[in-house]
Amino acid sequence: MMYSAGAAWMDGKVIAVSEAKISVFDWGLTRSDITYDVVHVWDGAFFRLEDYLDRFMVSMDKLRLDVGMTRAEIKAALVELVATSGLKSAYVSMVASRGTPKIPGTRDPRACTNHFYAWAVPFIWVIPQEVAQRGAHIFVEENLRRIPPQSVDPTVKNYHWGDMTAALFNALDAGYDTTVLLDANGYITEGPGFNIFAVVEGKVLTPRSGMLEGISRKTVLEICADLGIPCAEADISLAEFLSADEVFTATTAGGPVPVTRVNKTILGNDAIGPITAQLLKTYWDWHGRDDLTEKITYL
Repeated sequence: MMYSAGAAWMDGKVIAVSEAKISVFDWGLTRSDITYDVVHVWDGAFFRLEDYLDRFMVSMDKLRLDVGMTRAEIKAALVELVATSGLKSAYVSMVASRGTPKIPGTRDPRACTNHFYAWAVPFIWVIPQEVAQRGAHIFVEENLRRIPPQSVDPTVKNYHWGDMTAALFNALDAGYDTTVLLDANGYITEGPGFNIFAVVEGKVLTPRSGMLEGISRKTVLEICADLGIPCAEADISLAEFLSADEVFTATTAGGPVPVTRVNKTILGNDAIGPITAQLLKTYWDWHGRDDLTEKITYL
C-alpha cells in the first residue's frame, strides 16, 4: 500500500507522510506558535470527530489563527486524508500553524501566513498495549511543575512539552513507564498525552484544572454517568492520589489505561481495579455507537 506508513494532507493534496514538510522559518517550528488536535479512527470509522473539531476550532480562535478554511473544509480534508490512506485504524492529527513571516525578521505575529495541514499514521498507543495489560507504572514528578495556565493555556492543545519531556526523562531513568505532573499548588494535572483519573471510595475523580480537557476524558465522565458511577472534577492532592483505590489514564491514543503502581505505591494488589475494567470495556463498546462514530468510505 502506498500509504501504509501514513499520509499527509498539505496544500489541498494527499501525499505520503514522508514527503510532508514545513519551512524551517515557520513559527510553528521556531516558536511553538501552533495548535493541533488528534482524532482516532477505529475499525474504519472516526470516533467523536465533531467533538475534536469543536475543540480545534476553539483553539485556533484563542490563538488568533486563521488558516483560510471553514470547519466543513477542514473536516473534508480529514475525511479525504484517511479515505485515501486506506488506514482502518489510525492516529489522525490536524494542525494549524502561525506560518512563515512575510517580512523576514519581523516580530509581528500578524505578518505571518497561517496554514493548515494534517497527517494520519497507523494507530498509536501512548502507553504500549503490553504495559496497559499489566498496568502502567507512573512516577509523579514533584520537583518539576506543570507550566501554569496563566502562561500557556492547557485547554489549547499545544507543543509546549519542556516540562513533560524533563519529567519523562526522570520517570524513565527511574524505571517507570510514564509520568504525571503537579501544578504550582501541588495538585495532580496530567501526563504527556493523557488525562488522569483516581478512584477514591468508589468515586471517580479527575483534575478540574491545569490540563487539556480531553475528549477521552469527556467520554469517561459520560460513561460514568451512564453506568451510575459517581464521578467529579476535583483538586487531587498527591497524598490523595497515592491513597486511591484505583488509578487510570485516558487518551485518544489508546483510551483508558489501568495504572497499578504510582511511585512506590502498589495499587489493588498490583492488579487492574474493577471500576477501571468496567470503564475500559464500555469505552471500546461505545465505538460501535452510530451517534459517536462516522464511517469512512475508502477510495
